[in-house]
Amino acid sequence: MSPNTPSAAPHDPYAALRIPDFRRYVTARALFSVATQIQGVVVSWQIFKLTNDPLALGLIGLAEAIPSITVSLYAGHVADSVRRKRIVVPAVLVLVLCAFTLWWLAHPLQAALLDRGRLNITALHATVVWPLYLVIFISGIARGFLSPALFAFMPQLLPDRTALPNAITWSSTTWQASAVLGPAIGGLLLTYISIEFAYGVDSVLEVLALLFFVSIASRELPPIEGERLGLAESITSGIKFIFSNQLVLAALSLDMFAVLFGGAVALLPFFAANVLHSPGSFGSLRAAPAVGSVLMAVFLTFSPLKKGAGRKMLWAVGGFGAATVAFALSTNIYLSLFLLFLTGVFDAVSVIVRSTLVHTYTPEYMKGRVSAVNSIFIGSSNEIGSFESGATAKAMGTIPSVVFGGIMTMVIVGFTAWRADKLRTLEMGAGKK
Repeated sequence: MSPNTPSAAPHDPYAALRIPDFRRYVTARALFSVATQIQGVVVSWQIFKLTNDPLALGLIGLAEAIPSITVSLYAGHVADSVRRKRIVVPAVLVLVLCAFTLWWLAHPLQAALLDRGRLNITALHATVVWPLYLVIFISGIARGFLSPALFAFMPQLLPDRTALPNAITWSSTTWQASAVLGPAIGGLLLTYISIEFAYGVDSVLEVLALLFFVSIASRELPPIEGERLGLAESITSGIKFIFSNQLVLAALSLDMFAVLFGGAVALLPFFAANVLHSPGSFGSLRAAPAVGSVLMAVFLTFSPLKKGAGRKMLWAVGGFGAATVAFALSTNIYLSLFLLFLTGVFDAVSVIVRSTLVHTYTPEYMKGRVSAVNSIFIGSSNEIGSFESGATAKAMGTIPSVVFGGIMTMVIVGFTAWRADKLRTLEMGAGKK
């Protein structure tokens, strides 16, 4: 290199965190994520204890996915038509009210757990279980509007696109860190204090998250390029955009099917109690994937993926499927924890590559609509995957169903590697193709 040639600026791993509104954003997301993870642990444990049915655990995901999918495309249109903060704050407020409702229901739920032997199954579901599903259903509607608004709002908090990859990684890191803390806190509160107190902590954290979101300055909508579309065209434009871009479509499809078939999280109460014979390990099992994810995300914050990013994503999703199969066959608590940890490590690579691709290739004025399709592909596939896990566990047994899911994930990776040549040869930072 010539002495007069300018050297590349050194990578700043804290670039996004130096922006005040982005710090408020990730703090709000962290608080909100911890709260919802606590809530998820408590709800799933309650329903399992009340029903002792893996299908009932799967129905938790379905109760949230159906309303979320139903409103997603319209919610994406709204996120590109209204200032994003005006969507985020009301949606989080609804979720705060749902959290307080669960706290209010906690006492009769606890009584039902104690009196379970004296209640017939019909009365149990009518008075206790279905109210839980109803609250989850309402929260699914709010999440359907919140997800595309948050996705589209985050890049607007940055002064320019140079900090975007770092912001995506920090956003993923804080979310994964919250996913470590949430299940651990939820499990400890359930074990050593009470269900009511756990829901109380969930409610307080969601209120704090709401206050941080309120403190972020609102932003004008990005200028629209081209002609304004009618409602129907606007709603479907996100789908058309994704299906016209092989890279984005392949990354979303790969992640969607991996989550749909490969996830065993919904069945962890069953594995803790009946396979590993350690009911008290449920919180640790739930946290293990997130521990792996956050450590990998922190590593990628300081050493961003560039060379061979597409191939690494394919190998990571394949590894996720293999670790899932091994977890299903394990009867040792320590091996199971390590294998779940590995699923989190592999998942972090996939999540960061996918998020970076969607943010990089999507115009700012379309991010709400594209994110809505992303939510259907990825976000709702978590919940549908929970239902799929519960349904296949009911039909073919819990362990065979998880083995089947992991194998299907690896098959899908092979098919994607064969068909999606642009993803296979992707180099991050190489620019749009």
